Amino acid sequence: MMSLSPLTGRTFEAPCTIEIEHSGVGVHAHVEFDESFAVRPGDEIRVHDAPSVVPFGQRVIVAGRATVIQAGLAKRLWVRVASCFEMNELYEVSFTYRRRL
Repeated sequence: MMSLSPLTGRTFEAPCTIEIEHSGVGVHAHVEFDESFAVRPGDEIRVHDAPSVVPFGQRVIVAGRATVIQAGLAKRLWVRVASCFEMNELYEVSFTYRRRL
């Protein structure tokens, strides 16, 4: 399955390695692609057949496949513009009144 258009981007499948860990430190999942290509803002990654349950204290590494939907020019520009406004959501400002004696 492959489509290519300057406005819609391209879609392709890529082999990947999926790592999922569930421990006392935390729960995390990572995907590394076996092929080399750039994932840029606006791109979508859909991982297929990843394990959904990992028992506590274990780490699972499996081979899988992912569908990569690269953003077209219009979506990439929109993500860049929208990200400038969403950056403000990361800031947390606090004013604390402290009285010196």
